[in-house]
Amino acid sequence: METMKLTRKLQLIVDLPKGEERDAAFEKLYRWQNRAYRAANLIASHHYIQEMIQEFLYLSENVQYKLVDGKKDELGIFKQSRNNTTYRLVSDRFKGEIPTDILSNLNRSLLLTFNKEKTAYWKGERSLKNFKKDMAFPFAPDECVHGLHYNEEKKAFCFRLFKIPFKIYLGKDFTDKRKLLERAIAGETRIRTSHLKLKDGKIFWMAVFEIDKEKHQLNSMVIAEASLSLEFPIVVKVHRTRLTIGSKEEFLYRRLAIQAARKRAQAGAKNSRSGHGTKRKLKAVESYREKERNYVHNRLHLYSRQLIDFCVKQQAGTLVLVNQEDKIGIAKKETFVLRNWSYYELMEKIKYKAEKAGIELIVE
Repeated sequence: METMKLTRKLQLIVDLPKGEERDAAFEKLYRWQNRAYRAANLIASHHYIQEMIQEFLYLSENVQYKLVDGKKDELGIFKQSRNNTTYRLVSDRFKGEIPTDILSNLNRSLLLTFNKEKTAYWKGERSLKNFKKDMAFPFAPDECVHGLHYNEEKKAFCFRLFKIPFKIYLGKDFTDKRKLLERAIAGETRIRTSHLKLKDGKIFWMAVFEIDKEKHQLNSMVIAEASLSLEFPIVVKVHRTRLTIGSKEEFLYRRLAIQAARKRAQAGAKNSRSGHGTKRKLKAVESYREKERNYVHNRLHLYSRQLIDFCVKQQAGTLVLVNQEDKIGIAKKETFVLRNWSYYELMEKIKYKAEKAGIELIVE
């Protein structure tokens, strides 16, 4: 594939003055989230029942059926297509309470997920999904997002979603979110089916951007071998060229120093002035927790970027993470390593950047 999808979490603010109109917009969004959660559980339950009819032993042995439209096959038990059965179910039940676009996308995504997992249901290896009240609900930006632009006066990206005006809060964001939004406005990238999530009075848009992969002169026969370890975050070599990325002192010790500072803040919190709840008393603790999270994210992003840049420079079209499964197994046994080394997050960043650069990733 020449393209790939990136998901970015964007905080949205209802672009209306405080008052009845703004409250009505929030009430509408929470109502949609509630109906989407109820619809998701109904859809999943009905797909499960449809698929498991043959397992109901109390049915007659002479019963024959197919999960298709009866008009297309004499053994079909549906009045319409299988996909349409659950859509009609939820659209009839929640008519006028939620946009049909949300129900349509929800129904489509749940059917795809169910088809991937149904074998595990049959074997009893997993149970049917149970959706929670704060679940994110899907929508199609092509049909629902209108007028995405950058407002110079408000210094923010603004748009209308289901006729509700929003602006995007980026804050002190140093990632690629701004660039992706600018490219979407210019028509250089497309926004695909995304999700909206409401939590603790805040609105988040899980925007899915479809971008073109980077084009580099790579040779699939040139193999880069990388190793993730405790002494060095990444050691990679191509032929006789070897590169060590990061160090134990740079990553682990710095992280442990932040953790120690947080523990001191926790110990001192009991002496803080009382009043206004625990949030104010633990403000310093939360600040150090955020510092640690940001530090780890920044370091892992830098390490994975340096690894992929090295592979591109060496024209390596294949990247192999050597003996990684064994190391993950060891890390799971060592609580200290598992808690502090962030193996999984580093591998995810490497996977994403390798795909973007067109490099095949193999984990041994």
